Amino acid sequence: MTLRSRFEVAGRTVFITGAARGIGAATARRLHDRGANVSLVGLEPEKLAALAEQLGPRAAWFEADVTDYDALVAAVDGTLARFGAIDAAIANAGLQFMGRMATMPREQFERTIEVNLLGVWRTDRAVLDEIVRSRGYLLNVSSLAAASHTPLMGAYAASKAGVEAMTDALRVELAPSGARVGCAYFGFIDTDLVRGSFAHPSTQALTSSLPAFVSTPAPLSQAIDAIERGVQRRSARLWAPRYVGAALALRGILQPLTEWRMKAGRGLPQALALADPRPDDRQHAKLGVAVAVIGEADARAADDVQAAAGRPG
Repeated sequence: MTLRSRFEVAGRTVFITGAARGIGAATARRLHDRGANVSLVGLEPEKLAALAEQLGPRAAWFEADVTDYDALVAAVDGTLARFGAIDAAIANAGLQFMGRMATMPREQFERTIEVNLLGVWRTDRAVLDEIVRSRGYLLNVSSLAAASHTPLMGAYAASKAGVEAMTDALRVELAPSGARVGCAYFGFIDTDLVRGSFAHPSTQALTSSLPAFVSTPAPLSQAIDAIERGVQRRSARLWAPRYVGAALALRGILQPLTEWRMKAGRGLPQALALADPRPDDRQHAKLGVAVAVIGEADARAADDVQAAAGRPG
């Protein structure tokens, strides 16, 4: 397989973390529609089971927290038992907590790094033998936050910058094997995580400092289109919306400009105050700020999630 040859997903098996909702679930649907087998990995067994049942026999699900390496290995083993191979993997699981680094609960900062950065590393480590064996494709999901570091997102930005750096190193390490490694960079996409972030009072106070085309979430389909193209091309980098590509190219200018706009904006002091922990703070211990929009029933179900082992479906 050459660098530029098309990677046909029909008949291939794709392993996806964070597959219960948002980008992970939508990617699974799209690639399944293109003929792929999909292995759905995540924290919410009811949602994973429902999606797998909807998709049919070319879908399997495994309950696993990406902070638990043994659970990921069990999910890999279950996928191999079901489909015989893993040809592509998408390390998509991620979360966000809103808060100042000086006052946010320590466990929220550490959970962000554990899931968003170390969870990607654990996923990569669990699937790499199979990706190399199939000369396949591994996609790690980072963010525009890897290049643009805004207040109240310190843990998230640090984790996503780490994902980018780790992916760049791994891409070169795997080059002799014929396998390919990509990094996905997304701006604000219309997902539970972004809606939850935008619902937080501190974010609302900051949005006046952002250009409208940045602060308006893009349709989920833009991210899924980018992922589909990226998988087919085994792209080194992909992004959505379109402005993210320019932002990455201009990152040396973007960060100072972002800092200037934020410091000059009238909403910064209010946003910092609103970011401090509050009695009514609905950021979920496992799912982060996304709980603000997923509903109490989902929140209670998430409370019951156990990450001791991957549970096959």
